[in-house]
Amino acid sequence: MAKSLSPEACADTIRRAGFVSALTGAGISTAAGIPDFRGPKGLYVTRAHDPEKVFEVAAFDHDPEPFYRFSRDFLALVEAVEPTITHRFLARLEENGTLGGIITQNVDGLHRRAGSRNVLAMHGDYSTAHCRRCGREVSGEKLSEGMATETVPHCAECGGVLKPDVVFFGENVRCLVEAESLARRSDLMLVLGSSLTVYPAAAIPYYAGGEVVVVNKGAVGAASGPGVHIVDADLDGYFKAVAEALEM
Repeated sequence: MAKSLSPEACADTIRRAGFVSALTGAGISTAAGIPDFRGPKGLYVTRAHDPEKVFEVAAFDHDPEPFYRFSRDFLALVEAVEPTITHRFLARLEENGTLGGIITQNVDGLHRRAGSRNVLAMHGDYSTAHCRRCGREVSGEKLSEGMATETVPHCAECGGVLKPDVVFFGENVRCLVEAESLARRSDLMLVLGSSLTVYPAAAIPYYAGGEVVVVNKGAVGAASGPGVHIVDADLDGYFKAVAEALEM
């Protein structure tokens, strides 16, 4: 039976840990103002953008404009917000040598903006893109330049359509082997803002070599056992208290 954990007890667990890792989901970014795609104001509920046209590879290759309409809205939102208390807490844990790395399901890039360096983005992000015709890789900056001047950005070499390295439906997630390896090395894994219902990310905590602390507002699907603690709490409030207990 999973147990809850006070912020002070979580701080003690972090102090005792030799190697900490984190798995983060949409809940870590909702406090910044980015809706969970599956939440009440998310893409899948509001249908402001049709997910079948936005994130289906076949639909993208047929007509990439719906994806780029979504991306402009999404990236404008991301640019307008700041990383949360919890994003910055994880960055400080990495800076002081406690946190070995972050596995994230998010594509918003807020972990890197907060200062985290070892980030495994399982669902990709907008930091790079590839040409669908010649396979050439371009930087996120070049992609942004293309999006600023073209409805659909194209490859400067061959004229093919550029696709950001965001994982679409039917594509393989990224960094899975590295994520499992990071989990296995951990004697503490923090699972933050994830309901643990989307696989294969939901299976990552099962690889953890030690204790697992799940902090999420609402029900959690996977994760159970004697070393698992499940905390139903607001992430920023909880980790503000954890940081104070750690004197960070």
